[in-house]
Amino acid sequence: MKNDRPAAAADVKPDLRVGLVWKGDLKFDVGPAGRAPVLVDGDSKAGHSPPETLLDALAGCVSVDVVLILNKQRTPPASVSCDVTAERVGRDKGTSRRIIKIHLHYRITGDGIEYDKAMRAIELGVTKYCTVRDSLCPDMPVTWSLDLSDATREWRAVALEGESA
Repeated sequence: MKNDRPAAAADVKPDLRVGLVWKGDLKFDVGPAGRAPVLVDGDSKAGHSPPETLLDALAGCVSVDVVLILNKQRTPPASVSCDVTAERVGRDKGTSRRIIKIHLHYRITGDGIEYDKAMRAIELGVTKYCTVRDSLCPDMPVTWSLDLSDATREWRAVALEGESA
């Protein structure tokens, strides 16, 4: 059930605040006062579209948690990347092409990082700590996968060679 309606700004406690300035066409600068804005483009040509910006926020939020958790495990990552794939409602279903499924595919490298512990870090980020995920519809599935890949093993081999020298 949506509770969308007109109201006064004073009805919301200002825990977070951003501003938006129209730059022409479907382009907008968005962000908090005093910091560099992010260009959001409804045409997805000069900047990220609003739905892409939502995916950026989700990947960024979960990734902050992943890095913090791996650091607490005393296995700091050397690199973290995340490819986000989202499925949207088809064009024939109405005007809103809302996101209905999201998948986060992580690639993490670093000395001593174990697959199960890295997967648990991602799980905790998605299911427990990520503010952005908790702000999305809980019925929308967010899934994840992990690739520690040869890059991780190569990085470990180089680190071990450096230690023995």
